Amino acid sequence: MGRSRRTLPEELLLLALDPATGTTAQPQSLDLGLAGAQLVELALAGRIAPDGDRIAVVAPRPTGDPTLDCALELLRRRGAPVRAVHWIGGPRLGLRQTYLSHLERCGMVHAVAGQMCGVLPTTRYQATDNEISREIRARLDSAIRTGVPPDPRTAALAALAHAVGLGKHLYPGNEGRSSRSRLRDLIRHDPMGGLVAHAVMDVQNGAAAQPRRGQTPSGRPPGPGGRPSAEPARGVPTQPRRGSMARVVAH
Repeated sequence: MGRSRRTLPEELLLLALDPATGTTAQPQSLDLGLAGAQLVELALAGRIAPDGDRIAVVAPRPTGDPTLDCALELLRRRGAPVRAVHWIGGPRLGLRQTYLSHLERCGMVHAVAGQMCGVLPTTRYQATDNEISREIRARLDSAIRTGVPPDPRTAALAALAHAVGLGKHLYPGNEGRSSRSRLRDLIRHDPMGGLVAHAVMDVQNGAAAQPRRGQTPSGRPPGPGGRPSAEPARGVPTQPRRGSMARVVAH
């Protein structure tokens, strides 16, 4: 995929970045959203496709984006479709920082060093060109205002923004209530975005381990005699834990 287009994880992160404080809204759920946004971006690139509530690799060739290709390779190594909720709920240590650093290299944000409580070093990120964030926001506003079904990319971005709780950040207060409601409704316009957004919300609600109705604990439909039709999927690949962080990044 060409690098002239911003990816969904980048756009979601720019939406969450507060231009006044340099911090990201909803940092914990945003990490889940970024993992989900990678899945949607890979689907838009034709590399993966939904298989029920699972994700299957259909074309393992690289996209040209190192971070997306790392996720694609991990999915390929699974050898079988993985439940979206298990993938999104797996360890994603440093994913938000990876994308912040990428946006900094691309010149979209710049790092501002500071201190927390006058002692701990911190890094905040200020947008260098607010026009980019305004353009992304304008797409959501247009879809909400006009009611015209948005393109799949914008629909998926709206679904993810709702799933991670950015509605109150983008459309605050009582006056933003109707916009938040319409933002939620946009989830139905993209099947993959909807699947991923619901998986993000399921993880936040602690439902990752609960099989859907009509499924066995393995997540697959029951076979003859009530037994699973296939072996349960293995756990999501984990990443090694890092040591103590030398810096406190934006949150």
